[in-house]
Amino acid sequence: MSSQETEGLTYRGAGVDIDAGNRLVEQIKPLVRATARPELLGGIGGFGAMIEIPTGYKQPVLVAGADGVGTKLKLAIEMGVHDTVGIDLVAMCANDILVQGAEPLFFLDYLAVDRLDADMATEVIAGIAEGCKQSGAALAGGETAEMPGMYGLGDYDLAGFCVGVVEKANIIDGSGISAGDRVIGLASSGLHSNGFSLVRKVLERSNHHLAQTFEGGERSLGEVLLAPTRIYVRSLLPLLRAGRINGLSHITGGGLLENIPRILPAGLGVELQRARWPRSTLFDWLQAQGSIHDEEMYRTFNCGIGMVAIVGVDQAESVTSELLAAGEQAWDLGAVVVDNDQAVRIL
Repeated sequence: MSSQETEGLTYRGAGVDIDAGNRLVEQIKPLVRATARPELLGGIGGFGAMIEIPTGYKQPVLVAGADGVGTKLKLAIEMGVHDTVGIDLVAMCANDILVQGAEPLFFLDYLAVDRLDADMATEVIAGIAEGCKQSGAALAGGETAEMPGMYGLGDYDLAGFCVGVVEKANIIDGSGISAGDRVIGLASSGLHSNGFSLVRKVLERSNHHLAQTFEGGERSLGEVLLAPTRIYVRSLLPLLRAGRINGLSHITGGGLLENIPRILPAGLGVELQRARWPRSTLFDWLQAQGSIHDEEMYRTFNCGIGMVAIVGVDQAESVTSELLAAGEQAWDLGAVVVDNDQAVRIL
């Protein structure tokens, strides 16, 4: 019997490096500590994350959301830029629970790789920690799964899970929306994390490269495409707690046409005036390069609007002003109208 036949197998030899995983935990501990909230019990490394409900709630309701980054990761991997997608991951989850009025409490991440590169993973988690700081959530834990043969070499996938809390009486479910309410749009920071399968097809057709300078600016096309998703928690939460918003819609997959109707009561739609908000040159470039029809643009991309707030007529001006003061770009886009089709009409 040969020495090769008698040599014992190891987990490392099968492609899983436990030592690299331990190094990663040590490298990310300072990042995790920087996101801590007073309600968080224990630290990283436990079998489960524990967090207390913040004080002051009479009937606290937990709100949970899960999401990923999608094929935007393919561009990040190609460019070797791994920190911004972590912000995307938190944003997609935190913005989703925000629309129901919830304050993000804690976040868990799941990073799956073919082979663990501790430095690359640290970059990803640094972005996640930054997203947690922007949203006010504690990075309470997560999982890094090394799965040789499941992914291509250098590939990875991300998933995130965010839990928040809202006073039961303050839940935003759209039931307070009525005809005549104003539709306030908050600017996106770019594509956010949706539509990248179509973006990649546009790149194939246009023969443009990610390293090319975009439209004569200072950033490359890749940097413009990888701009992280904007997190709206800090600017919107005070308005939500004050009861000044009747409905919120996070403009993700499905764009403006599919997401706004999700919060509208039966018999209502919205009419938006296209001339009331500027659309960045990125969306115009994508539409021209891909010969994409208007309706396809509005149901695939956010087209410059990352979040929609629906408010009473008497609140529209002051809410817009407070959003501007909080650092957002915001515009009165149009109105809620009677419409049995619950349609979004862009005029």
